[in-house]
Amino acid sequence: MSPGQKRYIPLESNPEVFTDLIHNLGIKTLKFQDVYSIEDEGLMALVERPTYALVLVSPVGADYEKYTKENGPPPYTGSGEDEPVIWYRQTIHNACGLYGILHALSNGDARAQIAADSPISALVSKCVSLGPEERAIALEESTVLEDAHKGAAQQGSTAPPALEDEVDYHYVAFVKGKDGYLYEMDGNKNGPINKGIKLSADEDLFGPGGISLVKEFIEREQGGNPNFSLMALVPDLD
Repeated sequence: MSPGQKRYIPLESNPEVFTDLIHNLGIKTLKFQDVYSIEDEGLMALVERPTYALVLVSPVGADYEKYTKENGPPPYTGSGEDEPVIWYRQTIHNACGLYGILHALSNGDARAQIAADSPISALVSKCVSLGPEERAIALEESTVLEDAHKGAAQQGSTAPPALEDEVDYHYVAFVKGKDGYLYEMDGNKNGPINKGIKLSADEDLFGPGGISLVKEFIEREQGGNPNFSLMALVPDLD
């Protein structure tokens, strides 16, 4: 199969499904949690801290496509440990949930939670040294990812779609880079986007900076589909 021809069954936007997938990859110390509000202080207080990453599930409408085309970053060519973030180009169809998970796990303080002997550790370490195209191929060829994704895609509260189905929603991750800046990580764009917001060493993603990025993204869909949902990557204390 040529690069870019592989298809996965889409993941349900469900923190239990996402958590099961990362646990199967060997990361037992983290979980995904629903964020029910970015306005109500009582509901916001339910989000566990620190929040390592945010994953926004957004409808893919005309506004999203237009903004992406007009405001996308230049083509990314970076690689290596000196880069502030690890970004993955999406070449597996319907796997945007998986790419959101990988962006969340591979960056910021979450990466330190990846155990050295876990199934995902060797893959992330390999990808760091590769350029974007080689990195994309490594993900396509990974049986570890494929098996974990396949198991997670069969879970959830609704019947999974068919392999050939197209979905009208997309996952975008927001992470903190090594340089302290917040980044928008979308495998369908040309590369990571530095959002120009720098956090202090003790700030996490569910502070004013990270929340402002989510609000900006939602407000961009003027007159569009309001069906957004948000998940946070947090410690698993159970």
